[in-house]
Amino acid sequence: MESSALLFNQLKAADPFFLLAGPNVIESEEHIFRMAKHIKTIASKVGLPLVFKSSFDKANRTSSKSFRGPGMVEGLKILEKVKLAYDIPIVTDVHETIQCEAVGRVADIIQIPAFLCRQTDLLVAAAKTGKIVNIKKGQFCASSVMVNSAEKIRLAGNPNVMVCERGTMFGYNDLIVDPRNFEWMREANSPVVADITHALQQPAGRKLDGGGVASGGLRELIPCIARTAVAVGVDGIFMEVHDDPLNAPVDGPTQWPLRHLEELLEELVAIARVSKGKQQLNIDLTPFRD
Repeated sequence: MESSALLFNQLKAADPFFLLAGPNVIESEEHIFRMAKHIKTIASKVGLPLVFKSSFDKANRTSSKSFRGPGMVEGLKILEKVKLAYDIPIVTDVHETIQCEAVGRVADIIQIPAFLCRQTDLLVAAAKTGKIVNIKKGQFCASSVMVNSAEKIRLAGNPNVMVCERGTMFGYNDLIVDPRNFEWMREANSPVVADITHALQQPAGRKLDGGGVASGGLRELIPCIARTAVAVGVDGIFMEVHDDPLNAPVDGPTQWPLRHLEELLEELVAIARVSKGKQQLNIDLTPFRD
């Protein structure tokens, strides 16, 4: 718990924000190592604390035909290797309570998927590992729900919790990002993270040639959402990054190209440094007098 508290405090104090970034899913050990190397170099160059992200199992894919990853046992071995090789903390997600203990032995941050943000048993199991817990706000939830979800972590004895905005359903196959949520989610008394890539998914919005559907996305709008988030003053940015997004096996339409990562982060840092988003503006409603 001490090491988790230390990392948690470092991330909270990040100026202007911290970064959770990596490819959506583990495709191979070689790919994960290559991505970690490049992303760490870029994050260090622009001065952002990095937590490297990738999933060992995409358990909530739209189609049963979708690539899921190597599974927990093999995936955790790869994540542990990259963690040691590049001396970077790791964030990965869990879907079942029985995964939490094993994942907690490797990951520094355990992520709760948006669909599962209210699942009490899963939240408590993640909390009891002592690791930082990042809860993604459900696409179906108001921001106020995250106050309760964060409290479940704390009541389980773990104060190290952050909450993440990843968009809200807008009809059947689209998401919108309401910037007010970046402010309202502060009521959870936790660092607020903006997921600038999943927030631009179009769930089940892409028809497959062989039948069925998959998630589409609006990659070209990632900078728009990212600029908004850092101007508002979020504590962290979550983004999925790929060196060949057109051929990514999962969520290709919303993964940001590695070749443009440095360019985007430099702009976001510049915006965040001139914004006063983290400072609350005190509104004086007394009558104005000349």
